[in-house]
Amino acid sequence: MHKTDLKNLTLEGLIQFLAGQGKERYRATQLFKWLYQQDAASFEEMTNLSKALREELATTACISSLEPEAVEIGNDGTRKYLFRLEDGNAVESVLIPDEDRNTLCISTQAGCAMQCAFCLTGTFKLTRNLTTAEIVNQILAVKRDVEVRNIVLMGMGEPLHNLENVIAALKIMVNDNGLKLSSRRVTVSTCGLVPELERLGREVTVNLAVSLNATTDELRDRIMPVNKRYPIATLLAALKKFPLPGRRKITIEYVLLGGLNDTPEEAKRLVRLLSDIPCKINLIPFNPHEGADFRPPTRAALDAFHKFLLDRHFTVITRDSRGSDISAACGQLKGRLEPKTGQE
Repeated sequence: MHKTDLKNLTLEGLIQFLAGQGKERYRATQLFKWLYQQDAASFEEMTNLSKALREELATTACISSLEPEAVEIGNDGTRKYLFRLEDGNAVESVLIPDEDRNTLCISTQAGCAMQCAFCLTGTFKLTRNLTTAEIVNQILAVKRDVEVRNIVLMGMGEPLHNLENVIAALKIMVNDNGLKLSSRRVTVSTCGLVPELERLGREVTVNLAVSLNATTDELRDRIMPVNKRYPIATLLAALKKFPLPGRRKITIEYVLLGGLNDTPEEAKRLVRLLSDIPCKINLIPFNPHEGADFRPPTRAALDAFHKFLLDRHFTVITRDSRGSDISAACGQLKGRLEPKTGQE
């Protein structure tokens, strides 16, 4: 008999599942708290449920979990986790420590179909979407090691290409009976799937980060094939309509590729493109990896780009390279441990 993995269900989905078995609505809240606030691994642990109910649930439902197959800890405290899924696929999560908060970057797909030229994950190609359970189980697994304050869906895969499961996972993250994360501490990063972007804004409130990386369609077509479907003007029009809670801004991610998109001309065009969008800009120096034909920007080019934006009154963050000693860029640990898969 097929059992339902309860971690694939939102609270509303769990209410419906239990209603189908004639159970009271409040039981769903009890179960939800056991799953996400107590990290229960079995129904036997759920002591405020009757023994009869626990036994009945065990016949129709299951509780999945993830344990890391490999963990690497960098000199700066960055932790890289490799998770092996039931079907043999592997995904990664990265915990990035900060003074007052830890940020966990999680995966939403095994591989990726977007094929951004600078991204290592794209070389693995898309194997499949992660289930809702596999997305939230990354968080639970890391929380057994360290405190997690912020979540970024910026690991392997394009979150909006797995929208159904991602929205369900986000609802679990921000639910007060679930992982209890503030919506201000959850960010979805996308390369710019416009129709899915609109649905995300309608169905759940979280922070949005958009990987732009170029200021002309000619260049963005070369480094991000998604631009051929949703060119820059179409993407920016969608960002202008994206529903933002008061005083929040969209994060524009801009991977700086030395000599390619880090020029003064690019900086000037970026200012013009973003002048009427409430945003902050995250500059990311390219992290070199085997097989990529790009190079990081020089320190001088990076500083000049940053200063130009700052002088035009943009909020600008230059992201430090973290975990370089532990394969912390997306796909590096998987690629090192599974070189044959990566080549395929």
